[in-house]
Amino acid sequence: MPRVTDGITPTLAELVALRPLAGGRRSARLGRHGITGQSLSPLRGRGMEYAESREYSAGDDARHIDWRVTARTGRAHTKLYQAERERLSLIVADTAASLYFGTRVRFKSVQAARAGAIAAWAAVRDGDRIAALRGSEREPPVAPAGGARGALRVLDALARWYARPPDDDDGLAVALDHAQRLLRPGSRLLVLADPHSIAELPARRWPVLTQHHEVILLLLTDPLELKPPTASLPFRSGGARIELDLADPRQRQRWRGEFTRPLEAALESLPARGIRVQALSTDAASESWLPLLGRARPMVA
Repeated sequence: MPRVTDGITPTLAELVALRPLAGGRRSARLGRHGITGQSLSPLRGRGMEYAESREYSAGDDARHIDWRVTARTGRAHTKLYQAERERLSLIVADTAASLYFGTRVRFKSVQAARAGAIAAWAAVRDGDRIAALRGSEREPPVAPAGGARGALRVLDALARWYARPPDDDDGLAVALDHAQRLLRPGSRLLVLADPHSIAELPARRWPVLTQHHEVILLLLTDPLELKPPTASLPFRSGGARIELDLADPRQRQRWRGEFTRPLEAALESLPARGIRVQALSTDAASESWLPLLGRARPMVA
């Protein structure tokens, strides 16, 4: 069982102990006509590694026409691709200051680290290479690597990133820019983010990512943010103590606009863009999002 921690700072030992929650390697399901669903093939990804071009023949996918060779030879050619043997699982960690907070069980930052660790162990289970990055112009990504060694490098980074807000956090937009340069067609992308960070991103960011990759978004929340008491709450900001009267309807409306609406907007709009999205509360089981890995890709409007 995972070790008990203070819920404020994630530890490497805690993240390592989460490996059993990712489960063993998935087996194929037996349907009416034989094996269905995910198989145990060692081939990973969408087979998008370019191999060569040959003359186009009836039935070939027109999207793969090699226009340069076609123009040079005067005859239609299509590109051939070889299967990639290892899919890339990339974890993008939002390190916004708003994540380093929590009122139930653990901080949102600790829940993010735990969810990312379970994703890393799931990648090991599935035979993927694992990488991770955050929004920083100074710190390079954790380079892709397979097996437990690759997972441990990612877990060490998550423990560091979510121990305290990094001084050089440049935002989720920068992290996604780095991700686009690292991803290969057929990759799996897991984004750990605060709803505020998602609300600040333009909608046009997502189609580029979902076109060739499996994208999963976990939105970190805390029960107090979504269901505050109808009472006066004391807070400390910048060394000063302030009180917020949430019995006042106007204050509750402002609270809802700050915390609830960004989450609701993301949950409503992003599935239509091909993203598997789920809210993950600080008091929820850290592995509760794992069914997203086996869910069919959302329909893109």
